[in-house]
Amino acid sequence: MGIWEALAVFGAGIAAGTINTIVGSGTLITFPVLLAVGLPPVTANVSNTLGIVPGSIGGVIGYRRELRGQRRRVLRLGVVALVGGLIGAALLIVLPSDAFDTIVPILVGVAVVLVAVQPWLSRAVRRHLARKATGGPEAAAGPDPAADGHSATTAKAPPEDTAAAAAQGEDTPAKPAPAHAHRRDGGVLLMGGLLLASAYGGYFGAAQGILYLSLMGLLLDDELQRLNAVKNVLAALVNAVAALFFLFVADFDWTAVLLIAAGSALGGPLGATVGRRLPPVALRVIVIAVGVAAMVRLLLT
Repeated sequence: MGIWEALAVFGAGIAAGTINTIVGSGTLITFPVLLAVGLPPVTANVSNTLGIVPGSIGGVIGYRRELRGQRRRVLRLGVVALVGGLIGAALLIVLPSDAFDTIVPILVGVAVVLVAVQPWLSRAVRRHLARKATGGPEAAAGPDPAADGHSATTAKAPPEDTAAAAAQGEDTPAKPAPAHAHRRDGGVLLMGGLLLASAYGGYFGAAQGILYLSLMGLLLDDELQRLNAVKNVLAALVNAVAALFFLFVADFDWTAVLLIAAGSALGGPLGATVGRRLPPVALRVIVIAVGVAAMVRLLLT
């Protein structure tokens, strides 16, 4: 690898680390560059997976403020991500690449659509659940529980009970239970979706962040920045477990690994700084734009 090729790989690592922290799809920058400098596809894929791990970790650290209060969620979803990532890494080794690559543009396209319509779908789901829980349409009105980044709490809970529960570190008692209470953890649908998205991430990884954001945005009541922080943790776990698996069964180009690792380590914290300053609407627009670009790139390559 010549000096200019090395600089190109290093620059791609910076860009990938930045965009992975904000949205995802950084692999769509590094992977084509690795192919352009002469790496075989599988070698490029596994080298990229290991190389972007430092950037993923940097993104998690950069978004640590948004992770506060989400420990239980991260632990629960993280286990699913680890299992899915390991499955995907194994699929890369045992299956022909065409078998999975065919569906990648479809997955990315569906994810982009879900991100675009997520606010409307979330409002429609909340109205439906409120009517079903109360037996009438009057409960459909009310503030958006995701507006302040937290799930809605109870209906007409006594203030003194709320204060006492908060002082003891307990959840506020539900009287009655909120209509969207099950959306605090996303249920089986979120777990299954994340398992598939993580398997895809362990196999290839491009746009897995968009899949995570679309799933959590639809099935969890929380603000996009906090969900983006969880997305960074899940992506880091998938990349790490896949890279660990590849260490035992695949061949790496260690020059490429080191260059991408150095670049992504710089880009991860940079992405956290930029991404946190973006309003939810701007972040959603970036997600959609990157997703469309990813889908076009995948269709053309």
